[in-house]
Amino acid sequence: MPQFEASTISNLRDLGGVALRGNSAVRPGLLLRSGALDRLDTAADPAVAALGIRTVVDLRTEHERRERPDRLPAGARLIVADVLPDGVAGEAVPPTLASVLGSPLAAEEHLGGGKAEKLMCESYRAFVTSEAACRAYGLLLSALAEPDCGPVLFHCTAGKDRTGWAATVLLLLLGADEATAEREYLAVVPAVRLAFAPLLDRFLAAGGDPAIADAVFGVRPAYLASALEEMRHHYGSVEGYVRLGLGLRGAAVDRIRARCVA
Repeated sequence: MPQFEASTISNLRDLGGVALRGNSAVRPGLLLRSGALDRLDTAADPAVAALGIRTVVDLRTEHERRERPDRLPAGARLIVADVLPDGVAGEAVPPTLASVLGSPLAAEEHLGGGKAEKLMCESYRAFVTSEAACRAYGLLLSALAEPDCGPVLFHCTAGKDRTGWAATVLLLLLGADEATAEREYLAVVPAVRLAFAPLLDRFLAAGGDPAIADAVFGVRPAYLASALEEMRHHYGSVEGYVRLGLGLRGAAVDRIRARCVA
């Protein structure tokens, strides 16, 4: 699963090459994930331009899109798929959470004593159960089922939580086992640390608790496990989740598999 050395887009990864059952793998160059595209410059990143991205799916909130609007690759269309429009906390660091992290005392009050990890687990469960998240992830998969969607890039802010769950769902749907999907989920740790370094440094320099920072900005197996447990509880399997929760018909799922499995 190559991570691209792109200077104007963070955490850019191709799911191509991930092993699937039956001696198959994800087809390269079709399923791309990343952080935000607000600094994208394809002239400075010719490798990104060469990917031929045709569809961008933005999983961020309206506030994030307004503050840091996407710069689209030439010829790409944009699909807005807001996972957290009602302000559920998560990887995006909405304004309320960001303001709390601006004050170590406020962070300790609201996020200390294990509250931050609990908040993150609740956010992951909401990825599975909330109406907005189901609609957003349904839009992503519906786009992938379209015959002319081309290479698809899906992203949030740092590409770890909302994007990580999207990647997990896609890999499981295509035939990866959970251990393989978890490895891809955890593989973004170095890129995420780099993306959040300025905010983390300011928080820690002001006396913030490193445990709180690690819980909020970390990439933890427990978070992914919360979403997987919620998916199994409500839908039994990824097939049930995609068909019943996200509203995809069997023919659409078949088209996704036909074009994304090598």
